[in-house]
Amino acid sequence: MPYSTHPTPLLEREHWRDLGGTWRFCFEDAGLWQHPSEVVFDREIQVPYAPESLLSGIHDEGFHSVVWYGLTLTPTPEERDGRLLLHFGAVDYAATVWANGRLVAQHTGGHTPFSADITQQARAGETVEIVVRAQDNPHELSKPRGKQDWQREPHSIWYPRTTGIWQTVWLECVSGTYIQKLRWSPDLQRWQIGVEVDILGPVLPGLSVRVRLYRNETLLADDRYGMAQSELARQISLSDPGIDDFRNELLWSPNHPQLLDAVVELMVGDTVLDSVRSYTALRFVGVTGNRFVLNGRPYYLKMVLDQGYWPDSLMTATDAELRRDVELTRQLGFNGARKHQKIESPRWLYWCDVMGLLVWEEMPSPYRFTPQAVHCLIREWSEVLERDRSHPCIVAWVPFNESWGVPDLPTNPAHRDYVRTLYHLTKTLDPSRPVIGNDGWEHVATDILTIHDYADDPEMLRRRYGTLESTRLALEQQQPADRALTLGGFQAAGQPVMLSEFGGIAYIPDHSSGWGYSESQNEVDFVQDYRALLAAIHDCHGLSGFCYTQLTDTFQEKNGLLYEDRTPKADLMTLARSTQGTRTAREMTIDPVMNPYGHAARWLKRTDEDFFAVTDRE
Repeated sequence: MPYSTHPTPLLEREHWRDLGGTWRFCFEDAGLWQHPSEVVFDREIQVPYAPESLLSGIHDEGFHSVVWYGLTLTPTPEERDGRLLLHFGAVDYAATVWANGRLVAQHTGGHTPFSADITQQARAGETVEIVVRAQDNPHELSKPRGKQDWQREPHSIWYPRTTGIWQTVWLECVSGTYIQKLRWSPDLQRWQIGVEVDILGPVLPGLSVRVRLYRNETLLADDRYGMAQSELARQISLSDPGIDDFRNELLWSPNHPQLLDAVVELMVGDTVLDSVRSYTALRFVGVTGNRFVLNGRPYYLKMVLDQGYWPDSLMTATDAELRRDVELTRQLGFNGARKHQKIESPRWLYWCDVMGLLVWEEMPSPYRFTPQAVHCLIREWSEVLERDRSHPCIVAWVPFNESWGVPDLPTNPAHRDYVRTLYHLTKTLDPSRPVIGNDGWEHVATDILTIHDYADDPEMLRRRYGTLESTRLALEQQQPADRALTLGGFQAAGQPVMLSEFGGIAYIPDHSSGWGYSESQNEVDFVQDYRALLAAIHDCHGLSGFCYTQLTDTFQEKNGLLYEDRTPKADLMTLARSTQGTRTAREMTIDPVMNPYGHAARWLKRTDEDFFAVTDRE
C-alpha cells in the first residue's frame, strides 16, 4: 500500500479527504452571534493555520474571543453513499459546528479531536454548508493553554496565542457500522498484544472482527473474534522466539524501532464492513529501583525539550516539518523528547514511533486553581490519554509542570490532592507507563523524581548529582527557583532521578533580542560550552537521564541547538557526540525502508557521514 499522510495513523482508512485550504472567516469579538444565519464573513483564511499565524493569511495577533469559519463542501458520489464523518484534529478552545444550519457537534478543549456525522446533510443536496464557531477567551487563565501568552506581545517563556482551528480537518467515509476506536497494549511478559475495538452502529447478527499482525511482510497472527456487543477486548498471543537474539528482533526500542503492522476488519460472514490499517509494537517501559527500564533492562534517557512551534505557522506544522524535527532530534544524538506544554499532532507521534524517539507527553497547563480549571484539565487530559496511549513511543505521562495551575502546593492541601488525583487517574487509565505528577519540583506523587536546574557551572552539576549520595542530599537541600523538590510528607523511595530541564545555552550571532539561561559569544564557545555541560551530566552517576533545553530557538527564547528555521547552530555530528557521551553517534540510525503498510521495516547501519546526511526519501 502507498505511503499515506492520514491524520490518525493508528486508525487509517483508504477513503478520506483533507479539507485544508481556503475557508471563509471572520472575527466576532462581541460574541453576540449564536447561529450561522447571523454571520457575515468578511475575509478568507488558510485552514488549519491559526489566524495569529503568518501562513493563515490573516496574521492578526490581537485579542479576539470568537472566530467563525465557513466552507461550502461538495460531497463525492462515494461520500454520499456511505456514512460521512467530519473530523477536527483540534480547535482552540470551545467549538460549535453546524452543517446546513443544523447543529452537528460541540466540543470543549483546545488540544483533542472530535467528529460530526454529516451523512444526512451530504445526501440532502448538491453541497453542504459547514460553519464552525470557536470561542477562545485570550485572557482566561483557568483553561489549559500551555505556552500561549495572555499579554499582547510574547514575554518571558510564553509565545503567541493560537485561536480556532489549528490541526487537520478532514472527511472520512465509513459504513453504517464501523470501527470507532482501536487501542493496543503490549504485554511483553506474556508475549502478547492486547487489542480493544469499539464500534459504532448496529451490532449485526454474525458480526466479527478480524485482526492480522505483520512484522514487515511476515504474518504473525490472524485472529477472528465474534462481537456480541459494541466493545471487544482480546489478547493476541505471539510465538515466543525463545532466544534473546530472535526476541530482540521483534522488540521496539530507539535503536531498533520495530513496528508490527495491523489490518483490522469488521465483518459479517465474508463481507467486510470496515477495514482500517494500524500498527503496534512489543515493548515494555517502567521503573525498577533507581533506573528507568526499557524492555526489562536499565535505559539511560537522553532527551531534549521540544516546544513544537514554527515561526510562520505557530503550533501547526506540515507532515514533512514534523518528520524533519524527529530526524534532527535523532541526528543530534538524543533518544527522546519531552514535548513541552503541547499535545502534538498524531503525525509527530507517528514519526517518533517509526524512528524510535521516546516521548514524554505533557499536558498544557492552566494558570489558576479554580473548580472550572480542575474540571477542564481532568476532562481534556482524559481525552489525551485516550487519543495517544497506543503509541509505542510514549514512555511517560506528565499532567503538571513546575506547579503551574497549582501555585500553592506547599501550603494548600487541595492543590496537593489535585496533583495526586491526576497522578492516580493517569495510572488508572494507563497503568503501563510511569507518571511524573508535577515535573521539576514540589513532588507529591511521582514515579520519577525530576529536577529543573539551570546551573551553568559544570562542576556545580557534578557536585550536586555526581554520586547517589550527593543526589540524595540535593533532593533534600536543593531548591531550584526557591522551590523544595518534595512536599507534603512525600519521601524519595529510591525512584530514578532525572534532570528534566537544564542547559538553555543561548547563542545569538546576529545579536538580535532574546535570551537564554546562559550565553555563548560565538560558535566555538557554543560548542565548547555544550560539550562541557553534557560531559558533566554524563559524569553524574546519581542521574538516570536528562532533558536538555532546548531543540530550537522559540521566539524570544534563543537557547535552541537549532535556529527557529531548524538550521543547526553548529555541526550536527559534533553536537551529537557531546549528547551521546561515550556512546557513538552511529547507534542512532534514521534511514527508514518503507514496508507495504507505510512504516519503517528495518534500519540501515550507516557511516557517521551518511547518518548526518538529511534524507528526503519517503
